[in-house]
Amino acid sequence: MTTIRTDVFKIGDNFATLLGDEVKVGQAAPEFTSVIFGWKSVNPIQESKGKVIILSAVPSLDTEVCDRETRRFNEEASRLGDDIIIYTISTDFPMAQQRWCGAAGVDKVKVVSDVLETDFGLKYGVVIKERRYLRRSVFIVGRDGNLTYVTYLPSLGQEPNYEEVINAAKDALK
Repeated sequence: MTTIRTDVFKIGDNFATLLGDEVKVGQAAPEFTSVIFGWKSVNPIQESKGKVIILSAVPSLDTEVCDRETRRFNEEASRLGDDIIIYTISTDFPMAQQRWCGAAGVDKVKVVSDVLETDFGLKYGVVIKERRYLRRSVFIVGRDGNLTYVTYLPSLGQEPNYEEVINAAKDALK
Protein backbone atom coordinates (compact mmCIF):
# COMPACT_ATOMS: atom_id res chain seq x y z
CA MET A 1 0.00 0.00 0.00
CA THR A 2 1.31 3.43 -0.93
CA THR A 3 2.08 5.83 1.88
CA ILE A 4 0.17 9.13 1.65
CA ARG A 5 1.71 12.20 3.31
CA THR A 6 -0.28 15.44 3.52
CA ASP A 7 1.73 17.60 5.93
CA VAL A 8 5.25 17.62 4.48
CA PHE A 9 5.37 19.79 1.39
CA LYS A 10 3.52 22.88 0.23
CA ILE A 11 2.69 24.25 -3.18
CA GLY A 12 2.09 27.91 -2.50
CA ASP A 13 0.21 28.18 0.80
CA ASN A 14 -1.39 24.75 0.65
CA PHE A 15 -0.05 21.35 1.60
CA ALA A 16 0.25 18.95 -1.31
CA THR A 17 -0.24 15.20 -1.11
CA LEU A 18 3.00 13.27 -1.50
CA LEU A 19 2.85 9.61 -2.41
CA GLY A 20 5.45 7.09 -1.26
CA ASP A 21 8.00 6.93 1.53
CA GLU A 22 11.09 9.10 1.64
CA VAL A 23 14.37 7.26 1.21
CA LYS A 24 17.38 7.72 3.46
CA VAL A 25 21.16 7.71 3.18
CA GLY A 26 22.57 4.23 3.74
CA GLN A 27 19.65 2.25 2.39
CA ALA A 28 19.76 0.37 -0.90
CA ALA A 29 18.63 2.61 -3.76
CA PRO A 30 15.24 1.36 -4.92
CA GLU A 31 15.36 0.10 -8.50
CA PHE A 32 12.75 1.59 -10.79
CA THR A 33 11.60 1.37 -14.37
CA SER A 34 11.14 4.45 -16.50
CA VAL A 35 10.88 5.08 -20.22
CA ILE A 36 12.88 6.89 -22.86
CA PHE A 37 12.05 8.07 -26.38
CA GLY A 38 10.25 5.33 -28.29
CA TRP A 39 8.65 4.15 -25.01
CA LYS A 40 11.57 1.81 -24.35
CA SER A 41 11.75 0.71 -20.69
CA VAL A 42 14.97 1.37 -18.80
CA ASN A 43 16.17 0.64 -15.28
CA PRO A 44 18.74 3.36 -14.50
CA ILE A 45 20.06 1.65 -11.35
CA GLN A 46 20.76 -1.61 -13.23
CA GLU A 47 21.94 0.21 -16.36
CA SER A 48 24.58 2.13 -14.38
CA LYS A 49 25.55 -0.54 -11.83
CA GLY A 50 29.08 -0.07 -10.48
CA LYS A 51 29.10 3.65 -11.19
CA VAL A 52 28.09 6.60 -9.04
CA ILE A 53 24.61 7.73 -10.07
CA ILE A 54 23.05 11.15 -9.56
CA LEU A 55 19.25 11.07 -9.83
CA SER A 56 17.78 14.54 -10.27
CA ALA A 57 13.97 14.59 -10.02
CA VAL A 58 12.23 17.60 -11.54
CA PRO A 59 8.58 18.51 -12.17
CA SER A 60 8.92 19.37 -15.90
CA LEU A 61 11.77 20.24 -18.23
CA ASP A 62 9.57 22.93 -19.76
CA THR A 63 9.75 25.12 -16.66
CA GLU A 64 12.38 27.75 -15.95
CA VAL A 65 13.92 26.17 -12.84
CA CYS A 66 13.94 22.61 -14.24
CA ASP A 67 15.45 23.89 -17.48
CA ARG A 68 18.20 25.69 -15.59
CA GLU A 69 18.87 22.71 -13.28
CA THR A 70 19.12 20.17 -16.08
CA ARG A 71 21.37 22.41 -18.17
CA ARG A 72 23.63 22.92 -15.14
CA PHE A 73 23.86 19.18 -14.46
CA ASN A 74 24.62 18.65 -18.16
CA GLU A 75 27.56 21.08 -17.87
CA GLU A 76 28.77 19.29 -14.74
CA ALA A 77 28.43 15.88 -16.43
CA SER A 78 30.80 16.97 -19.19
CA ARG A 79 33.53 17.45 -16.54
CA LEU A 80 32.90 14.42 -14.34
CA GLY A 81 34.15 11.49 -16.41
CA ASP A 82 32.58 8.12 -17.08
CA ASP A 83 32.32 6.92 -13.48
CA ILE A 84 29.53 9.35 -12.56
CA ILE A 85 26.25 9.15 -14.48
CA ILE A 86 23.56 11.82 -14.13
CA TYR A 87 19.89 11.12 -14.79
CA THR A 88 17.13 13.69 -14.86
CA ILE A 89 13.71 12.21 -14.19
CA SER A 90 10.40 13.95 -14.89
CA THR A 91 6.86 12.98 -15.79
CA ASP A 92 7.14 14.69 -19.18
CA PHE A 93 6.38 12.48 -22.18
CA PRO A 94 9.56 10.94 -23.64
CA MET A 95 9.05 12.71 -26.98
CA ALA A 96 8.78 16.05 -25.18
CA GLN A 97 11.98 15.24 -23.26
CA GLN A 98 13.78 14.40 -26.51
CA ARG A 99 12.57 17.63 -28.14
CA TRP A 100 13.64 19.68 -25.11
CA CYS A 101 17.09 18.02 -24.95
CA GLY A 102 17.66 18.72 -28.64
CA ALA A 103 16.64 22.37 -28.31
CA ALA A 104 18.68 22.83 -25.11
CA GLY A 105 21.77 20.98 -26.34
CA VAL A 106 21.58 18.58 -23.39
CA ASP A 107 23.55 15.48 -24.35
CA LYS A 108 25.51 14.39 -21.27
CA VAL A 109 22.63 13.92 -18.81
CA LYS A 110 20.40 10.91 -19.40
CA VAL A 111 16.78 12.06 -19.34
CA VAL A 112 14.10 9.49 -18.47
CA SER A 113 10.34 9.70 -18.02
CA ASP A 114 8.32 8.50 -15.03
CA VAL A 115 5.05 9.28 -16.84
CA LEU A 116 3.64 5.77 -17.21
CA GLU A 117 3.58 4.35 -13.67
CA THR A 118 5.47 6.91 -11.57
CA ASP A 119 7.57 3.95 -10.39
CA PHE A 120 10.51 6.19 -9.46
CA GLY A 121 8.30 8.80 -7.82
CA LEU A 122 6.49 6.28 -5.62
CA LYS A 123 9.66 4.43 -4.59
CA TYR A 124 11.48 7.67 -3.71
CA GLY A 125 8.47 9.42 -2.16
CA VAL A 126 8.28 12.33 -4.60
CA VAL A 127 4.98 12.02 -6.49
CA ILE A 128 2.83 15.12 -5.99
CA LYS A 129 -0.66 13.67 -6.31
CA GLU A 130 -2.50 16.89 -7.19
CA ARG A 131 -0.23 17.65 -10.14
CA ARG A 132 1.04 14.13 -10.99
CA TYR A 133 4.58 15.32 -11.24
CA LEU A 134 7.70 14.93 -9.13
CA ARG A 135 8.91 16.95 -6.17
CA ARG A 136 12.33 18.45 -6.85
CA SER A 137 14.93 16.25 -5.20
CA VAL A 138 18.41 14.79 -5.73
CA PHE A 139 19.75 11.36 -4.81
CA ILE A 140 23.21 9.87 -5.18
CA VAL A 141 23.70 6.14 -5.47
CA GLY A 142 27.17 4.81 -4.65
CA ARG A 143 28.98 2.09 -6.56
CA ASP A 144 27.62 -0.43 -4.06
CA GLY A 145 24.01 0.48 -4.86
CA ASN A 146 23.35 2.30 -1.59
CA LEU A 147 22.18 5.88 -1.26
CA THR A 148 25.00 8.20 -0.20
CA TYR A 149 23.16 11.52 -0.55
CA VAL A 150 19.49 12.48 -0.34
CA THR A 151 17.94 15.92 -0.51
CA TYR A 152 14.30 16.85 -0.88
CA LEU A 153 13.98 20.50 -1.83
CA PRO A 154 11.49 22.45 0.33
CA SER A 155 9.86 24.20 -2.63
CA LEU A 156 9.45 23.58 -6.35
CA GLY A 157 11.23 26.82 -7.21
CA GLN A 158 14.39 26.07 -5.21
CA GLU A 159 17.41 24.65 -7.01
CA PRO A 160 19.72 22.11 -5.40
CA ASN A 161 23.12 23.09 -4.06
CA TYR A 162 25.07 22.02 -7.15
CA GLU A 163 28.51 22.17 -5.53
CA GLU A 164 27.30 20.04 -2.63
CA VAL A 165 25.80 17.46 -5.01
CA ILE A 166 28.88 17.26 -7.23
CA ASN A 167 31.24 17.04 -4.23
CA ALA A 168 29.08 14.29 -2.71
CA ALA A 169 29.20 12.38 -6.00
CA LYS A 170 32.99 12.71 -6.14
CA ASP A 171 33.21 11.53 -2.51
CA ALA A 172 31.12 8.49 -3.43
CA LEU A 173 33.79 7.51 -5.97
CA LYS A 174 36.33 6.92 -3.21
